[in-house]
Amino acid sequence: MSLRLSTVILPVRRWHEGGRDQWLRAEELGFHTAYTYDHLAWRSFRDGPWFGAVPTLTAAAAATERVRLGTLVTSPNFRHPVTLAKELLSLDDISGGRLTLGIGAGGNGFDATTLLKADQEPWTPRERADRLGEFVPLLDRLLTEDSVTYEGTFYSASEARNIPGCVQRPRLPFAVAATGPRGLRLAARHGQAWVTTGDPKLFENGTPEESREALRGQLEKLGKACADLGRDMSELDKILLTGFTPDRNRPLASLDAFVDFAGRHAELGFTEIVVHAPIPDSVFATDQGVFEQIATEALSQLR
Repeated sequence: MSLRLSTVILPVRRWHEGGRDQWLRAEELGFHTAYTYDHLAWRSFRDGPWFGAVPTLTAAAAATERVRLGTLVTSPNFRHPVTLAKELLSLDDISGGRLTLGIGAGGNGFDATTLLKADQEPWTPRERADRLGEFVPLLDRLLTEDSVTYEGTFYSASEARNIPGCVQRPRLPFAVAATGPRGLRLAARHGQAWVTTGDPKLFENGTPEESREALRGQLEKLGKACADLGRDMSELDKILLTGFTPDRNRPLASLDAFVDFAGRHAELGFTEIVVHAPIPDSVFATDQGVFEQIATEALSQLR
């Protein structure tokens, strides 16, 4: 059974007051990738510290040597593909080719409203999907071509240059977060990985069994999207970001609980499980000792 274990480190600590140590510890524990959220603020953390994803990952890239780094996920809510491409190109270089871009349509939280004028309405889900559908292909071009000129419905680029290109060739990998047909087609066409958090409709009242069945359905739809494009679905990594299924944080209650959870989802076809680094007094409050035991022992029990 081939399964990778990764973590998410939310950008809530000052770099010199524990922030740097978390990224170093993630590398020491052997996580495959250490991701962070790319938001302006997020839910219950809105009124507390929250730092920018790209500067945080840049600092992490300079502090670490082996662990991959990434966003989970970036969205068009407050990003433009031209400026984002320049930042990603630079970060891929600084990290020595250890960067993965998690990207999705975004939601209707603070990212969707912070930049709006008082009389503006946030984008609808359809409008967010429309933008993502233009954002991803343009970003693909920007990271693979020396000079790009493009004029679309939402974005434009005039001789946008990104020389010398990414360290990773032909470009850094995209992990596309999607559950709907349009997003799954983007993942199948442009992604090196696919990301899901499960079915949000099941979070409050669903069961773990119902959640796994919903995930099975998502995987089947991804397979169809790949088949329609003549692509082998096995070429894509399948990433599950935990904490948003009916299980919530119960898989992190013990090593045995996590091994059972991870094994069941690996059987569905997932190749990477992502767990949140503990944050006391929050929705991600889990025992640090158990978290570290899972990081160092879980995969050996799944082989």
